[in-house]
Amino acid sequence: MMVRQVPRYLVLPLLLCVVAAASLAVVGQVVALQVSSLIDARNVRISLPGPPEPTNTVWLCKPGMAANPCAGDLDATVVASNGTSSVEPAAAAAHPPVDCFYVYPTVSLQKTVNATLRIDPEEKNVARAEASRFSQVCNVYAPMYPQLTKAAIDDPGHVSATGFIDAYEGVWKAFLDYKDHYNHGRGIVFIGHSQGAFLLSMLLQAEVDTEPAVLDRLVSALLPGGNVTVQDGKTTGGDFHNIPACGSDADIACVVAYSSFTSAPGEDSLFGRVSSPLNPFHQDAPTKLRVLCVNPAAPGGGSGELTPYLPTGNLDSLLGTGKWPALSAGTPFVSYRDALSARCETKGDATWLQIDKSSAGAAAGLRLADVESPRWGLHMVDMSLAMGNLVNLVRSESAAYARKH
Repeated sequence: MMVRQVPRYLVLPLLLCVVAAASLAVVGQVVALQVSSLIDARNVRISLPGPPEPTNTVWLCKPGMAANPCAGDLDATVVASNGTSSVEPAAAAAHPPVDCFYVYPTVSLQKTVNATLRIDPEEKNVARAEASRFSQVCNVYAPMYPQLTKAAIDDPGHVSATGFIDAYEGVWKAFLDYKDHYNHGRGIVFIGHSQGAFLLSMLLQAEVDTEPAVLDRLVSALLPGGNVTVQDGKTTGGDFHNIPACGSDADIACVVAYSSFTSAPGEDSLFGRVSSPLNPFHQDAPTKLRVLCVNPAAPGGGSGELTPYLPTGNLDSLLGTGKWPALSAGTPFVSYRDALSARCETKGDATWLQIDKSSAGAAAGLRLADVESPRWGLHMVDMSLAMGNLVNLVRSESAAYARKH
Protein backbone atom coordinates (compact mmCIF):
# COMPACT_ATOMS: atom_id res chain seq x y z
CA MET A 1 0.00 0.00 0.00
CA MET A 2 1.08 3.57 -0.66
CA VAL A 3 0.22 6.46 1.63
CA ARG A 4 -0.64 9.75 -0.03
CA GLN A 5 -1.06 13.03 1.84
CA VAL A 6 -3.97 15.16 0.69
CA PRO A 7 -4.06 18.68 2.17
CA ARG A 8 -6.91 18.98 4.59
CA TYR A 9 -8.42 22.08 3.01
CA LEU A 10 -9.12 20.19 -0.21
CA VAL A 11 -11.22 17.46 1.36
CA LEU A 12 -14.52 19.26 1.77
CA PRO A 13 -14.27 21.18 -1.52
CA LEU A 14 -14.16 17.86 -3.33
CA LEU A 15 -17.58 17.07 -1.95
CA LEU A 16 -19.03 20.56 -1.85
CA CYS A 17 -17.96 21.81 -5.26
CA VAL A 18 -21.15 20.71 -6.94
CA VAL A 19 -23.67 20.56 -4.13
CA ALA A 20 -26.94 22.48 -4.19
CA ALA A 21 -26.96 25.64 -2.12
CA ALA A 22 -29.68 24.43 0.21
CA SER A 23 -27.61 21.40 1.16
CA LEU A 24 -24.30 23.10 1.92
CA ALA A 25 -24.68 23.37 5.67
CA VAL A 26 -25.89 19.79 6.01
CA VAL A 27 -23.07 18.38 3.92
CA GLY A 28 -20.48 20.38 5.80
CA GLN A 29 -21.65 19.01 9.14
CA VAL A 30 -21.95 15.43 7.93
CA VAL A 31 -18.59 15.23 6.23
CA ALA A 32 -16.72 17.15 8.91
CA LEU A 33 -17.81 14.54 11.44
CA GLN A 34 -16.94 11.66 9.15
CA VAL A 35 -13.44 12.83 8.26
CA SER A 36 -12.46 14.03 11.73
CA SER A 37 -10.91 10.68 12.55
CA LEU A 38 -8.84 10.80 9.37
CA ILE A 39 -7.19 14.20 9.67
CA ASP A 40 -4.21 15.25 11.71
CA ALA A 41 -3.23 18.87 12.25
CA ARG A 42 -2.39 19.45 8.61
CA ASN A 43 -3.22 16.56 6.32
CA VAL A 44 -5.57 13.75 5.50
CA ARG A 45 -3.73 10.47 5.06
CA ILE A 46 -5.27 8.23 2.47
CA SER A 47 -3.93 4.72 1.99
CA LEU A 48 -4.17 3.84 -1.67
CA PRO A 49 -3.05 0.77 -3.60
CA GLY A 50 0.00 0.80 -5.83
CA PRO A 51 -0.14 1.69 -9.52
CA PRO A 52 -2.83 -0.35 -11.27
CA GLU A 53 -2.37 -2.41 -14.37
CA PRO A 54 -3.46 -0.77 -17.64
CA THR A 55 -6.56 -2.96 -17.86
CA ASN A 56 -7.82 -1.57 -14.54
CA THR A 57 -8.62 1.84 -16.03
CA VAL A 58 -11.83 2.29 -17.96
CA TRP A 59 -11.12 4.98 -20.52
CA LEU A 60 -13.82 7.35 -21.65
CA CYS A 61 -11.33 8.76 -24.17
CA LYS A 62 -8.00 7.36 -25.27
CA PRO A 63 -6.17 7.66 -28.60
CA GLY A 64 -7.05 4.84 -30.96
CA MET A 65 -10.12 3.58 -29.12
CA ALA A 66 -13.31 2.94 -31.05
CA ALA A 67 -16.20 5.43 -30.77
CA ASN A 68 -13.97 7.93 -28.99
CA PRO A 69 -16.14 10.91 -27.92
CA CYS A 70 -13.00 13.06 -27.67
CA ALA A 71 -12.04 12.60 -31.32
CA GLY A 72 -15.22 12.82 -33.34
CA ASP A 73 -16.63 15.41 -35.70
CA LEU A 74 -15.37 18.86 -34.67
CA ASP A 75 -16.93 20.97 -37.43
CA ALA A 76 -18.60 24.16 -36.25
CA THR A 77 -21.13 26.61 -37.64
CA VAL A 78 -19.56 30.03 -37.20
CA VAL A 79 -22.01 32.90 -36.80
CA ALA A 80 -20.43 36.25 -37.72
CA SER A 81 -21.35 39.57 -36.15
CA ASN A 82 -23.46 40.47 -39.20
CA GLY A 83 -25.53 37.33 -38.76
CA THR A 84 -24.08 35.35 -41.65
CA SER A 85 -22.85 31.84 -40.99
CA SER A 86 -20.32 29.45 -42.45
CA VAL A 87 -18.96 26.03 -41.66
CA GLU A 88 -15.54 25.85 -40.05
CA PRO A 89 -14.01 22.39 -40.53
CA ALA A 90 -11.84 20.92 -37.80
CA ALA A 91 -10.38 17.51 -37.02
CA ALA A 92 -8.23 15.76 -34.46
CA ALA A 93 -4.50 16.09 -35.09
CA ALA A 94 -2.74 13.01 -36.40
CA HIS A 95 0.39 13.47 -34.28
CA PRO A 96 -0.11 16.17 -31.65
CA PRO A 97 2.97 17.09 -29.62
CA VAL A 98 1.55 16.72 -26.09
CA ASP A 99 -1.08 14.84 -24.08
CA CYS A 100 -4.16 16.16 -22.30
CA PHE A 101 -5.44 14.43 -19.15
CA TYR A 102 -9.10 15.41 -18.73
CA VAL A 103 -11.36 14.88 -15.69
CA TYR A 104 -15.04 15.63 -16.33
CA PRO A 105 -17.43 17.49 -14.01
CA THR A 106 -20.46 16.12 -12.19
CA VAL A 107 -22.79 14.67 -14.81
CA SER A 108 -23.72 11.14 -13.69
CA LEU A 109 -27.44 10.45 -13.32
CA GLN A 110 -26.86 7.10 -11.62
CA LYS A 111 -28.71 6.72 -8.32
CA THR A 112 -25.78 5.56 -6.17
CA VAL A 113 -23.49 7.86 -4.17
CA ASN A 114 -20.52 7.08 -6.39
CA ALA A 115 -20.97 6.40 -10.07
CA THR A 116 -19.90 3.08 -11.49
CA LEU A 117 -17.39 3.03 -14.33
CA ARG A 118 -20.13 2.35 -16.87
CA ILE A 119 -19.91 4.86 -19.70
CA ASP A 120 -23.32 6.51 -19.95
CA PRO A 121 -24.54 9.14 -22.45
CA GLU A 122 -23.88 11.89 -19.91
CA GLU A 123 -20.13 11.22 -19.84
CA LYS A 124 -19.97 10.98 -23.63
CA ASN A 125 -21.85 14.26 -24.03
CA VAL A 126 -19.69 16.22 -21.61
CA ALA A 127 -16.52 14.80 -23.17
CA ARG A 128 -17.67 16.03 -26.59
CA ALA A 129 -18.58 19.43 -25.15
CA GLU A 130 -15.50 20.03 -23.00
CA ALA A 131 -12.67 17.79 -24.24
CA SER A 132 -13.11 16.83 -27.88
CA ARG A 133 -11.91 20.11 -29.35
CA PHE A 134 -8.58 19.72 -27.53
CA SER A 135 -7.87 16.72 -29.77
CA GLN A 136 -6.77 19.31 -32.35
CA VAL A 137 -3.71 20.05 -30.19
CA CYS A 138 -3.17 17.04 -27.91
CA ASN A 139 -3.85 13.36 -27.38
CA VAL A 140 -6.82 13.33 -25.00
CA TYR A 141 -6.89 10.77 -22.19
CA ALA A 142 -10.05 10.86 -20.05
CA PRO A 143 -10.63 8.17 -17.41
CA MET A 144 -13.94 7.12 -16.00
CA TYR A 145 -13.93 7.58 -12.24
CA PRO A 146 -16.40 6.94 -9.39
CA GLN A 147 -17.51 10.54 -9.15
CA LEU A 148 -20.05 11.79 -6.66
CA THR A 149 -23.29 11.67 -8.63
CA LYS A 150 -26.02 14.28 -8.93
CA ALA A 151 -28.21 12.00 -6.80
CA ALA A 152 -25.59 12.00 -4.05
CA ILE A 153 -25.34 15.75 -3.83
CA ASP A 154 -29.11 16.04 -3.80
CA ASP A 155 -29.19 13.73 -0.75
CA PRO A 156 -25.96 14.52 1.13
CA GLY A 157 -26.96 12.67 4.29
CA HIS A 158 -26.10 9.43 2.54
CA VAL A 159 -22.60 10.56 1.48
CA SER A 160 -19.82 9.12 3.63
CA ALA A 161 -16.16 10.05 3.82
CA THR A 162 -15.33 7.06 1.67
CA GLY A 163 -17.50 8.48 -1.10
CA PHE A 164 -15.26 11.39 -1.93
CA ILE A 165 -12.10 9.44 -1.14
CA ASP A 166 -13.22 6.88 -3.73
CA ALA A 167 -13.68 9.65 -6.29
CA TYR A 168 -10.17 10.99 -5.76
CA GLU A 169 -8.66 7.51 -5.65
CA GLY A 170 -10.23 6.72 -9.03
CA VAL A 171 -8.60 9.75 -10.66
CA TRP A 172 -5.28 9.15 -8.88
CA LYS A 173 -5.02 5.54 -10.00
CA ALA A 174 -5.99 6.43 -13.56
CA PHE A 175 -3.29 9.10 -13.68
CA LEU A 176 -0.64 6.69 -12.41
CA ASP A 177 -1.76 4.20 -15.04
CA TYR A 178 -1.53 6.86 -17.74
CA LYS A 179 1.84 8.16 -16.51
CA ASP A 180 3.42 4.72 -16.22
CA HIS A 181 2.05 3.11 -19.38
CA TYR A 182 0.99 5.76 -21.90
CA ASN A 183 2.84 9.03 -21.35
CA HIS A 184 6.38 8.02 -22.39
CA GLY A 185 7.85 11.31 -21.21
CA ARG A 186 5.53 13.60 -23.20
CA GLY A 187 4.32 16.99 -22.01
CA ILE A 188 1.00 16.96 -20.13
CA VAL A 189 -1.90 19.41 -20.03
CA PHE A 190 -4.31 18.77 -17.14
CA ILE A 191 -7.90 19.79 -17.88
CA GLY A 192 -10.76 19.65 -15.40
CA HIS A 193 -13.96 21.52 -14.66
CA SER A 194 -15.98 21.76 -11.43
CA GLN A 195 -15.64 18.42 -9.57
CA GLY A 196 -12.96 17.53 -12.11
CA ALA A 197 -11.03 20.74 -11.34
CA PHE A 198 -11.13 20.14 -7.59
CA LEU A 199 -9.93 16.57 -8.05
CA LEU A 200 -7.12 17.64 -10.34
CA SER A 201 -6.03 20.30 -7.83
CA MET A 202 -5.59 17.51 -5.31
CA LEU A 203 -3.77 15.35 -7.84
CA LEU A 204 -1.44 18.16 -8.89
CA GLN A 205 -0.52 18.82 -5.28
CA ALA A 206 0.23 15.17 -4.63
CA GLU A 207 1.84 14.12 -7.90
CA VAL A 208 3.19 17.20 -9.68
CA ASP A 209 3.76 20.31 -7.55
CA THR A 210 6.50 18.71 -5.41
CA GLU A 211 7.71 16.09 -7.90
CA PRO A 212 10.39 17.73 -10.10
CA ALA A 213 10.44 14.96 -12.70
CA VAL A 214 6.68 15.22 -13.29
CA LEU A 215 6.65 19.00 -12.92
CA ASP A 216 9.12 19.14 -15.80
CA ARG A 217 6.48 17.50 -18.02
CA LEU A 218 3.75 19.99 -17.07
CA VAL A 219 2.65 22.08 -20.02
CA SER A 220 -0.21 23.69 -18.10
CA ALA A 221 -3.26 23.01 -15.96
CA LEU A 222 -6.67 24.34 -17.04
CA LEU A 223 -8.93 24.31 -13.97
CA PRO A 224 -12.00 26.54 -14.45
CA GLY A 225 -14.69 26.41 -11.80
CA GLY A 226 -12.33 24.97 -9.17
CA ASN A 227 -11.69 27.96 -6.85
CA VAL A 228 -7.91 27.61 -7.21
CA THR A 229 -6.27 29.94 -4.69
CA VAL A 230 -3.06 31.98 -4.66
CA GLN A 231 -1.53 34.23 -2.05
CA ASP A 232 -2.85 37.76 -2.39
CA GLY A 233 -0.57 39.76 -4.66
CA LYS A 234 1.33 36.69 -5.84
CA THR A 235 0.95 33.97 -8.45
CA THR A 236 1.54 31.03 -6.08
CA GLY A 237 1.29 30.33 -2.38
CA GLY A 238 -2.27 29.05 -2.15
CA ASP A 239 -3.04 25.63 -3.58
CA PHE A 240 0.34 25.30 -5.31
CA HIS A 241 3.86 26.28 -4.35
CA ASN A 242 5.64 25.57 -7.65
CA ILE A 243 2.87 25.95 -10.24
CA PRO A 244 2.24 29.68 -10.80
CA ALA A 245 -0.59 31.39 -12.59
CA CYS A 246 -0.03 31.64 -16.34
CA GLY A 247 0.97 35.16 -17.36
CA SER A 248 1.11 34.79 -21.14
CA ASP A 249 0.29 32.30 -23.86
CA ALA A 250 3.98 31.30 -23.91
CA ASP A 251 4.17 30.42 -20.21
CA ILE A 252 4.39 26.74 -19.33
CA ALA A 253 4.17 24.72 -16.11
CA CYS A 254 1.45 27.13 -15.00
CA VAL A 255 -2.24 27.17 -14.19
CA VAL A 256 -5.27 28.84 -15.79
CA ALA A 257 -8.28 29.09 -13.50
CA TYR A 258 -11.36 31.29 -13.39
CA SER A 259 -15.07 31.40 -12.64
CA SER A 260 -17.40 33.20 -15.05
CA PHE A 261 -20.00 35.81 -14.08
CA THR A 262 -21.82 38.64 -15.85
CA SER A 263 -21.62 40.77 -12.69
CA ALA A 264 -19.79 40.70 -9.36
CA PRO A 265 -20.38 37.48 -7.38
CA GLY A 266 -22.72 37.95 -4.45
CA GLU A 267 -21.64 37.60 -0.85
CA ASP A 268 -22.95 34.02 -0.80
CA SER A 269 -21.46 33.02 -4.15
CA LEU A 270 -20.02 29.53 -4.37
CA PHE A 271 -17.28 30.61 -6.78
CA GLY A 272 -14.76 33.43 -6.95
CA ARG A 273 -14.57 34.01 -3.19
CA VAL A 274 -12.14 32.53 -0.68
CA SER A 275 -14.95 32.79 1.88
CA SER A 276 -17.09 30.41 -0.21
CA PRO A 277 -18.45 27.30 1.53
CA LEU A 278 -16.44 25.38 -1.07
CA ASN A 279 -13.24 26.54 0.63
CA PRO A 280 -13.98 25.57 4.25
CA PHE A 281 -10.38 25.39 5.38
CA HIS A 282 -9.56 28.82 3.93
CA GLN A 283 -12.10 30.59 6.11
CA ASP A 284 -9.40 31.98 8.41
CA ALA A 285 -7.41 33.49 5.54
CA PRO A 286 -9.72 35.60 3.31
CA THR A 287 -7.27 38.51 3.43
CA LYS A 288 -4.21 36.34 2.74
CA LEU A 289 -5.52 34.37 -0.23
CA ARG A 290 -7.62 35.08 -3.28
CA VAL A 291 -9.30 32.90 -5.86
CA LEU A 292 -7.21 32.92 -9.02
CA CYS A 293 -8.47 34.45 -12.25
CA VAL A 294 -6.46 34.04 -15.45
CA ASN A 295 -8.33 35.33 -18.50
CA PRO A 296 -8.15 32.61 -21.18
CA ALA A 297 -8.67 35.34 -23.81
CA ALA A 298 -5.81 37.50 -22.46
CA PRO A 299 -3.54 35.62 -20.02
CA GLY A 300 -1.27 38.63 -19.68
CA GLY A 301 -4.12 40.80 -18.42
CA GLY A 302 -6.75 43.13 -19.78
CA SER A 303 -9.77 42.32 -21.90
CA GLY A 304 -9.99 39.85 -24.75
CA GLU A 305 -12.56 38.45 -27.13
CA LEU A 306 -13.95 35.05 -26.24
CA THR A 307 -14.36 32.38 -28.88
CA PRO A 308 -17.16 30.12 -27.62
CA TYR A 309 -17.90 26.69 -29.03
CA LEU A 310 -21.29 25.51 -27.82
CA PRO A 311 -22.34 21.94 -28.54
CA THR A 312 -25.56 21.53 -30.48
CA GLY A 313 -28.21 19.10 -29.36
CA ASN A 314 -26.97 18.19 -25.90
CA LEU A 315 -26.04 21.38 -24.04
CA ASP A 316 -29.21 21.57 -21.98
CA SER A 317 -28.98 17.88 -21.12
CA LEU A 318 -25.62 18.72 -19.55
CA LEU A 319 -26.89 21.81 -17.78
CA GLY A 320 -30.11 20.29 -16.53
CA THR A 321 -31.80 23.70 -16.48
CA GLY A 322 -34.53 23.07 -19.01
CA LYS A 323 -33.96 26.66 -20.19
CA TRP A 324 -31.13 26.71 -22.71
CA PRO A 325 -32.56 26.88 -26.21
CA ALA A 326 -31.73 24.21 -28.76
CA LEU A 327 -29.03 25.49 -31.07
CA SER A 328 -29.94 24.86 -34.67
CA ALA A 329 -27.03 23.88 -36.91
CA GLY A 330 -25.91 21.07 -39.13
CA THR A 331 -22.63 20.75 -37.23
CA PRO A 332 -21.76 19.48 -33.73
CA PHE A 333 -20.76 22.97 -32.57
CA VAL A 334 -21.87 26.57 -32.96
CA SER A 335 -19.43 29.45 -32.49
CA TYR A 336 -20.34 33.13 -32.22
CA ARG A 337 -17.73 35.72 -33.18
CA ASP A 338 -17.43 39.26 -31.78
CA ALA A 339 -20.19 38.32 -29.35
CA LEU A 340 -18.46 38.01 -25.96
CA SER A 341 -15.50 39.58 -24.20
CA ALA A 342 -13.88 38.75 -20.88
CA ARG A 343 -11.66 40.36 -18.28
CA CYS A 344 -10.63 39.50 -14.74
CA GLU A 345 -12.16 41.68 -12.05
CA THR A 346 -11.59 42.02 -8.31
CA LYS A 347 -13.94 43.60 -5.80
CA GLY A 348 -13.44 43.07 -2.09
CA ASP A 349 -12.58 39.40 -1.60
CA ALA A 350 -14.15 38.37 -4.91
CA THR A 351 -12.17 37.68 -8.08
CA TRP A 352 -13.95 36.54 -11.19
CA LEU A 353 -13.96 36.43 -14.99
CA GLN A 354 -16.34 39.17 -16.08
CA ILE A 355 -18.28 38.16 -19.21
CA ASP A 356 -19.72 40.96 -21.30
CA LYS A 357 -22.03 40.47 -24.25
CA SER A 358 -21.80 42.70 -27.31
CA SER A 359 -24.67 43.78 -29.50
CA ALA A 360 -23.68 40.95 -31.83
CA GLY A 361 -24.08 38.51 -28.99
CA ALA A 362 -27.51 39.86 -28.19
CA ALA A 363 -28.51 39.64 -31.83
CA ALA A 364 -27.30 36.06 -31.98
CA GLY A 365 -29.62 35.12 -29.14
CA LEU A 366 -26.95 34.24 -26.59
CA ARG A 367 -29.21 34.17 -23.54
CA LEU A 368 -26.63 33.85 -20.78
CA ALA A 369 -29.27 34.55 -18.14
CA ASP A 370 -30.75 31.14 -18.90
CA VAL A 371 -27.75 29.39 -17.36
CA GLU A 372 -26.61 31.95 -14.78
CA SER A 373 -27.63 32.02 -11.13
CA PRO A 374 -26.57 34.34 -8.29
CA ARG A 375 -24.57 31.68 -6.44
CA TRP A 376 -23.22 29.75 -9.41
CA GLY A 377 -22.71 32.46 -12.02
CA LEU A 378 -21.99 30.98 -15.46
CA HIS A 379 -20.32 27.95 -13.89
CA MET A 380 -22.12 25.48 -16.14
CA VAL A 381 -20.57 26.95 -19.30
CA ASP A 382 -17.18 28.07 -17.95
CA MET A 383 -15.38 26.00 -20.57
CA SER A 384 -17.73 26.26 -23.54
CA LEU A 385 -17.71 30.08 -23.49
CA ALA A 386 -13.90 30.12 -23.80
CA MET A 387 -13.30 26.87 -25.66
CA GLY A 388 -11.60 28.42 -28.69
CA ASN A 389 -9.31 30.47 -26.46
CA LEU A 390 -8.38 27.46 -24.34
CA VAL A 391 -7.53 25.33 -27.37
CA ASN A 392 -5.40 28.12 -28.84
CA LEU A 393 -3.71 28.56 -25.46
CA VAL A 394 -2.73 24.89 -25.38
CA ARG A 395 -1.45 25.22 -28.94
CA SER A 396 0.81 28.13 -27.96
CA GLU A 397 1.95 26.52 -24.73
CA SER A 398 2.78 23.28 -26.52
CA ALA A 399 5.02 25.19 -28.92
CA ALA A 400 6.74 26.90 -25.97
CA TYR A 401 7.15 23.54 -24.24
CA ALA A 402 8.73 22.06 -27.37
CA ARG A 403 11.23 24.94 -27.57
CA LYS A 404 12.28 24.32 -23.98
CA HIS A 405 12.55 20.57 -24.36
